[in-house]
Formats: sequence, C-alpha cells, structure tokens
Amino acid sequence: MYQSRPEATIRQVAADPGINPETLRNWVRAADASRPRGRGAETPAEPPTRLEAENAALRKKVRELEEEREILRKAAKYFAGGRAGEPLPVRRRSPVLDSSNGVHVSAS
Repeated sequence: MYQSRPEATIRQVAADPGINPETLRNWVRAADASRPRGRGAETPAEPPTRLEAENAALRKKVRELEEEREILRKAAKYFAGGRAGEPLPVRRRSPVLDSSNGVHVSAS
C-alpha cells in the first residue's frame, strides 16, 4: 500500500488502517530487504521443474483421496444410522432346514 502511493508518507499510510507508523516502517524495510536486487531481479518465473510438477500432481492426488475418504466416512455414518463410532450391528442368520432329510444346516 505504501509503495503504491509514492506521494504519501509512511505516517499518512499508517494512519489509514490505524497502525503505528514505526510498525509500517519496519514492515517496509523488511520487504525491501527480502526483495532481490540487480540484473536478475525482474526475471520472469521459470517453468516448474520436474520435481515441482510431480509435487503439484501428488498434492492434487492427496486432495482427491482426502475428498473420497470424507465421502466414504459420511456414507458409512449414514448407513450405520448416524451412530458414528459405534460398531455396526451383527445380523445372525437363522439355521436353514434341509428339506431332503429334515436336518438343520448352518448357513455360513
């Protein structure tokens, strides 16, 4: 903000958002110190390297997997009847009668 208004003083710019002028002065100095100087200061950004491109692709995949996991969590909670953290009820099958000989057979 200060550098976008070259005619304004630090005191005037600091008064606008209500901050201490010395605080703004320190921020401006810190920003100037971190800014590159010399011939290479205004070079355009280089295209991403192979590792940067791979990192970007992996971050995208992580976001997709996290989204899928959240969807599955919500689905599991829905199908569990909204009882988050509780185990699903176990349904026991009743024995099956083998009609050929009248013997109970366990359905497993």
